Order: sequence, then C-alpha cells, then structure tokens
Amino acid sequence: YDITQKVIMALADAESRAIIFSIVHKGKTAGDLSHALKIPLSSVYKKLIDLEYLTLIEVEKYLISDKGRRFKIYRSRINKAEIIIKKPEPVVLLSAN
Repeated sequence: YDITQKVIMALADAESRAIIFSIVHKGKTAGDLSHALKIPLSSVYKKLIDLEYLTLIEVEKYLISDKGRRFKIYRSRINKAEIIIKKPEPVVLLSAN
C-alpha cells in the first residue's frame, strides 16, 4: 500500500477516528483515551503507534508521574480530512491542527 491508502484505512477505522477526534483540542495519554473511549489499552497503544507512523498524531509532551513513570501526551496533527475519489487514485486532503 502507498501512504495515501494507509491514511484512508486509518481514517475509515472507527477506533482510530475516535482517538483522533478526542485529541484535536487537547492532548491525552493512552490511559486517558482508553478510559474515555472504552477501548482496551493495548488496542489504544496499537492505534497510536499506527497513527503516529502516518503522522496524523504526534507526541505533544512527556509527563513524569510521582513514581517516575513517563507518559506521552498525544495530540492530533489534523483537524480536518477530506477524501476525494477520482481516477486513477483517491486524494486525501488534510488540514493542519
């Protein structure tokens, strides 16, 4: 697959979309996303890795807990996506967040 096809697949996935939508305005940790969206934490981590690879999300900052654990705060890099279906290939237009 080319990158356009992978982005389309990610945007078509309900869990990936829910994650992107929930971090457009404010960054969240994987645990926050799992709790708020009722998605298993392992699934959230997998989706976050995929979305970060596609540069649809980014690590906004790191937090250190009182116990020394490091948490990533994820934020969407897009606030709008359009998929235009035309021959020979679909076009994906993304608006920066």
